[in-house]
Amino acid sequence: MEFGILFTSHPDPKSEVYPHQAIHERVTREIIEAEELGFDSVWIAEHHFSNKYGILPDPFSYLSYLAAKTTKIKLGAAVMVVPLHHPMRIVENAAFVDILSNGRFQLGLGSGYRPYEFAGLGIDFESRRERQGEAIPLILDGFHKKRVSAQGKFFNFEMSDDYEIFPQPIQQPHPPFYMGAGTENSMKTAAQNGFGLMQSSLPSVEKIGENIDWYKSHMKDAPDPLNKNPAFGRVDVVRMVYVAPTDAKAKEESEAGITHHMKTFMSGVNAGGYLGDVTEKEDESQFAYDHLAETTILHGSPDTVIRRIEEFRKVGTTSIMLHYPPYYGVQQTLDMLRLFAKEVLPHVQSKPVPASSAA
Repeated sequence: MEFGILFTSHPDPKSEVYPHQAIHERVTREIIEAEELGFDSVWIAEHHFSNKYGILPDPFSYLSYLAAKTTKIKLGAAVMVVPLHHPMRIVENAAFVDILSNGRFQLGLGSGYRPYEFAGLGIDFESRRERQGEAIPLILDGFHKKRVSAQGKFFNFEMSDDYEIFPQPIQQPHPPFYMGAGTENSMKTAAQNGFGLMQSSLPSVEKIGENIDWYKSHMKDAPDPLNKNPAFGRVDVVRMVYVAPTDAKAKEESEAGITHHMKTFMSGVNAGGYLGDVTEKEDESQFAYDHLAETTILHGSPDTVIRRIEEFRKVGTTSIMLHYPPYYGVQQTLDMLRLFAKEVLPHVQSKPVPASSAA
């Protein structure tokens, strides 16, 4: 089982004040620390126009910068919002970052869920899944065929026989590709197109298990060469994580920050269509700390967190992305990551994935 960290570049309004330049220095320090601590990967999320969740308009440019700052940790985009980009630009930039990182790039793709991001770029939010449905085959063709033309509803372009897509990535046929998906249809699409599966921070472990079973049941439908994706069959689950010496200490140190984050994150005005509206959070009581700790987040002592991770392993999870809000402060966050690396990682990172969970 592998372990990464998901960064949304979400500013702490108390310490990272407008115009928020300090957040990028903090996130870069945490990423360098993550590599030193032995985490397998870091993931960067694309977000636009708001300081309420994340400030990172171009993951490709930041990952290029990180490629020069790191040497071995995998560098991922989770997710690039496909409807906001021309598909050939995604192909070119993914290959370029893979070269700059010497084959350490991973790419997550998704349809987006924040309406204001689409409004600010003049792209219709309601047609995002249709637009993504047209773009995904073009992105895959960009790597497998090297030369692509399109005459569609959203994309019309021509690449003659005199030209082809450059550069080509180090990882072949392309870097590991994942799809963020939460509905049955989107998970089926991910499997049939050979993608690895990304799951959000909200569904319970039981729901994650059901989703993995559904995804795996459709993997046989992925044709060659789509089934050559290095991430095919892998399932990466995002979880809010906080580890402390005891369960009580974890609650004391994280309760205010995590409950505030979960409530604001799921604000209907900000998160329309979040992974198909698969949230399982129906009312305010669902965001109480004790309920979250029981059903959703991985908070507690090392033993508690290890036990919860094992639950995800048993349902077929192959990697977990640690996630956390910015409200704990720089030193407390680093202390938490160091404790996780010392007391949790050695017990969960190297164990093989059960055969029943393999692709």
